[in-house]
Amino acid sequence: MEVSLYSAASAMNATEQWQDLIADNLTTASVPGTRQREAVFSAVPVGATGQGGDQFVIPSVGSEISFKQGELLATGNAMDFAVEGPGFMSLQMPDGTKSYTRDGQFKLNSQGQLVNSQGYAVQSTGGTLQFDPANPAPITVTADGQVSQGVDIKGKMAITEFTSPQSLTMLGGGMFRNDVPNMLPQPAAATTVRQGFIEQANTSPTLSMASMITSMRMFESNEKVMAMQSDRMAKTISDLSGTN
Repeated sequence: MEVSLYSAASAMNATEQWQDLIADNLTTASVPGTRQREAVFSAVPVGATGQGGDQFVIPSVGSEISFKQGELLATGNAMDFAVEGPGFMSLQMPDGTKSYTRDGQFKLNSQGQLVNSQGYAVQSTGGTLQFDPANPAPITVTADGQVSQGVDIKGKMAITEFTSPQSLTMLGGGMFRNDVPNMLPQPAAATTVRQGFIEQANTSPTLSMASMITSMRMFESNEKVMAMQSDRMAKTISDLSGTN
């Protein structure tokens, strides 16, 4: 087996996947609360070289979600909420299931429900947060998530934490779903709510562009290796066949 040719091709495939991850991060960098996906490289044994039975490895790439805190941006908008700490705000999906988000750009719909930009209802510990659209009193939220409209307490935001947030399924739009049966959401113990703020994505466009350049150079280097090995093989075949 031509190990160097196979390894170079595998490296090109891995760097293409890395580039896809970087592109996804750049695309979602403007969505508040979005979590960055980071490439995780590993070496995978695939077979013997034929020279003493030694195994050779090829590069492989996977991904994991980074849950480091994004920077908080003051907006002055009373309907913007950021969570500071490891927790998530809860949303009710159209099929009745729950999703979890750190994107706190909310608004009131025509029924007086607090919803996100896709129209999914923000949940309190007692259900959907409901307000009186005819009441001009301001909506306020305390650091522990208690929501009021004027003097009327409307409930407490369902802020949840997970023992292993990396196991959550990313849905897009800054939302996550819990598909792990034995990982139940826990009431927030180390998370606070900041009204009038949004959490920016924890992606750095500058670092992402630098990584994109690095990945492109790696791809080009392995492309040259493949071309060199292909030329070498062609010459060897030509020499063995006695043709010029």
